Amino acid sequence: MCAMPMELDPIVQRLGLRESVVGDMTMQVGSPGGRRIAAIVTGMGPALATEGITRLLDSVVVERVVVVGITGAVDEDTPIGTLVRPERVIDGSTDPIGGGSEYRPAPLGPQMPEGVMWTTDRLITDPEEIAALRERGVVALDMETAAIAAACERRDIPWSVFRVISDRATDGSVDEEVFHLSNQDGTPDDAAIELYFSQHPERVEAMARLAEGAMLGAQAAADAAIAACGLG
Repeated sequence: MCAMPMELDPIVQRLGLRESVVGDMTMQVGSPGGRRIAAIVTGMGPALATEGITRLLDSVVVERVVVVGITGAVDEDTPIGTLVRPERVIDGSTDPIGGGSEYRPAPLGPQMPEGVMWTTDRLITDPEEIAALRERGVVALDMETAAIAAACERRDIPWSVFRVISDRATDGSVDEEVFHLSNQDGTPDDAAIELYFSQHPERVEAMARLAEGAMLGAQAAADAAIAACGLG
């Protein structure tokens, strides 16, 4: 399960998956090492993640769901490219003041889980809000994992998550303008990108670094997930 095509691409390439239509759903499938794999892009945010995982689980019988992709750090110290295997994932939409829905990934691979991942349907950049999340043990922010976890747990299907830090919520690299340079399906909005650079030519270098971090994160997350599944 990936939110964006750029997160799925390295998995498809490494595992030699091929596009297939199952029912009314398009997915990437293959049998590397004799293990049947089905991979999809859900789109960005909890609503699309819920829709995507529900359609997948209605279409195929699965042994385990693996969430793979990039995530944002909540501090200045965690290096870009760091693998995050959270001990808990919290649905931020149910937890405005504490006590929200929590999910625990099933163990997969040698790395011990650590820290909390916070799933949200909005961009979080406010320093005080970020500091409050850090105090609760949050190490990374994403927009899909809790929604996927909830759907899996309703069906008693184990799930795991492999996300890699690609940016930091604290450094100003992603704001509302940058956030909306992608379509909801995770593809780039070419018209918005062209307009952005015409208005902010001084941001070309910073945006190149952001893109580099995203590509690094997507590749590292794919590598970690594939290794943990015993496929490479």
